[in-house]
Amino acid sequence: MNADSAKQRVRESFERAAVSYDQAAVVQRQVCERLLAGFTPPAPPTEILDAGCGTGHGIRLLSERWPAARITAVDFAPAMLAFARREPASCVAADIEALPFAQASFTTWWSNLTVQWCSAPHAFGEARRVLRAGGSLALSTLGPETFAELREAFSGIDRHRHTLSFSEPEVIATALGNAGFSTIRLHRQTIRLHYPDLKALLRAVKDIGAHTVGDDARVGLLGRSAWQRVQVAYERHRTPEGLPARYDVILAYART
Repeated sequence: MNADSAKQRVRESFERAAVSYDQAAVVQRQVCERLLAGFTPPAPPTEILDAGCGTGHGIRLLSERWPAARITAVDFAPAMLAFARREPASCVAADIEALPFAQASFTTWWSNLTVQWCSAPHAFGEARRVLRAGGSLALSTLGPETFAELREAFSGIDRHRHTLSFSEPEVIATALGNAGFSTIRLHRQTIRLHYPDLKALLRAVKDIGAHTVGDDARVGLLGRSAWQRVQVAYERHRTPEGLPARYDVILAYART
């Protein structure tokens, strides 16, 4: 699968998930709030770019913290933007790897759980281009321990990939440095959600549009026997709270 077709599949997944996203995006809201709590720019932002805004939760938090700032929100899924337009921002349908803005247009580049769907070098290069001197970057993404239990449960079932590949923190830091950022700070945290069963867990992932896993994904459903083996394997991770889904969260901050 080439990069363009892979990106189109991701876009279509988020288009379909726009209606169910807000109800299902529990982790996305938690991470957004943690990202903001750790963000201390040297001066109040005046021009903020929300790169990959989804349905607009980040816009709301940013505008509450810095009510005088002008916020521009971009997302490549128009259906997501239809919901984001309820918030106080200028909304633009765009790919964060190829932003339709002039150089040095913003004081702040913000992105919550979007970079894992992108080429980090391309996204960070664009972030550096549109930021002014002395500008700030704040982003969250997911690390390689995300969905570790799910990968383990599916291992040995078939040769296909069942979760997205996620970058190590060092890879994110290197990509930021190569793009021209400095004063890079990374924080790693773990969030766990619990579900009554595996079907509920997978439905929650699908409801936020995050079930596209790229190359080597399985086409078609598992057979009944294979599905039962996956369920039995995942049950080994059950806790009193339910079946866990692990999110390996990386928060990154940098300056131009």
